[in-house]
Amino acid sequence: MQTPTLIALALYFILMLGIGLYAWKRSTEDSEGYLLGGRNLPPAVAALSAGASDMSGWLLLGLPGALYLSGLVEAWIGIGLFLGAVVNWIVVAPRLRKQTVQYGNALTIPEFLANRFPDKAVALRVTSAIIIVVFFAVYSAAGLVGGGLLFESTFIDAPVMGFSPYMAGVLLTALVVLAYTMVGGFLAVSLTDFVQGCIMVVALVVMPLVVLFGDGWGTTADVLRDVDPNFLSWFGGLSVIGFLSAIAWGLGYFGQPHIIVRFMAIREGGVKTARNIGLGWMLVALIGALGVGLAGRAHVEMNGLTLENSETIFILLANTLFHPFVTGFLLAALLAAIMSTISSQLLVSSSSLTEDFYRLFLKKDASESEAVTVGRISTALVAVAAILIASDPESGVLALVANAWAGFGAAFGPLIILSLTWKRMTGAGAVAGLVVGAGVVMAWIALGWNSEFLGGPGVYEIIPGFAASWLAIWMVSKATAVTAEGTAQRA
Repeated sequence: MQTPTLIALALYFILMLGIGLYAWKRSTEDSEGYLLGGRNLPPAVAALSAGASDMSGWLLLGLPGALYLSGLVEAWIGIGLFLGAVVNWIVVAPRLRKQTVQYGNALTIPEFLANRFPDKAVALRVTSAIIIVVFFAVYSAAGLVGGGLLFESTFIDAPVMGFSPYMAGVLLTALVVLAYTMVGGFLAVSLTDFVQGCIMVVALVVMPLVVLFGDGWGTTADVLRDVDPNFLSWFGGLSVIGFLSAIAWGLGYFGQPHIIVRFMAIREGGVKTARNIGLGWMLVALIGALGVGLAGRAHVEMNGLTLENSETIFILLANTLFHPFVTGFLLAALLAAIMSTISSQLLVSSSSLTEDFYRLFLKKDASESEAVTVGRISTALVAVAAILIASDPESGVLALVANAWAGFGAAFGPLIILSLTWKRMTGAGAVAGLVVGAGVVMAWIALGWNSEFLGGPGVYEIIPGFAASWLAIWMVSKATAVTAEGTAQRA
């Protein structure tokens, strides 16, 4: 790797660590500061933090890779996500910001659910915490896979201290993220997310424009049609099940703890401003990602290049089209996408382990400083689990993200929406929704029905999981509400 590229990347790493140290001095004295930044995030920081932690490496690896292989038809995933984000900001964000304060100043999603349904408090905290830790280990692993692919294809061409190039990339990515997350907590994660979000969106605008202006807009379209006449078709070869599975990605937004926790941390009165900034950022970023995949495929075809892994098209373009210093900036954007999500997920996982296990079962009277220390240790433990999952270099970024996204969306999506909007929901219904949603998703994946269903194309597991969870909450809440009323009358 050329020196200018290394300098650009070194500056990026120094900036991230510097932000971590700044946050360490500002907000790690108590749990509210370490886990939610004191509920005082500026709207712009909260918006870009939600966006950057949401999009992750799949925005620069998985989504462009899917478009590179299959064409514009894969854009429906992005459309579904954007629609889901709009509803999430309008329905969930303002209510969650308000109600988490009303219900005992809850610092985590499990704690909010426990305060909202006190009769099932322990069951809700334990069940939701387990789901969070399990699926976030998988989700964080997807980010580490992206880091491994990046280092393997760009940074390292020989084993490092006995580790393969891929595994060295996984470990280095994890160590840098751990450094600023463990030191600076939520504020460090949010501030680094803000910077990383800015870097990501600039890179996603610049790269496809450079490719298109260099190769020509008309030529690019002609080349893609030569690859496949339906390559630029929105519906070419798309079945009804395929369309629903793509759009259904939007259902996942309502149940992503690392995203909706940003709503809890926005300073009072800032939700509307954050919503406008966040949705604007997301729209530009998604269009840029689509451009990278489509323009990248045309560029590879026109220049006779070889790309073994479609999910590395962003890396290939960065290395072949730009000055080494700019390449360093673009690769930093990819690292930003990866690291912003991993840090958010590790922090949410550690908060659940601290607040919903340690303080609930092991030491209820733990001091604030002790809780922060336990949170840091928990962050490291979840990171180790993610590293083990990511150790398989054949893991696909988009596949891992899809599984974890579906798990959270089905388990928490209906639960969060109904707990915020339906007063007659019961604690038993909440537990049922969690268990059924997560269980259906895991069973669907285990049976392979997300790849092939009844002899046809697979159905994305979030669809049956979300529907089953919603139905379970409604049915059990109705049944337990009637039982409770009858008991009260007899008494």
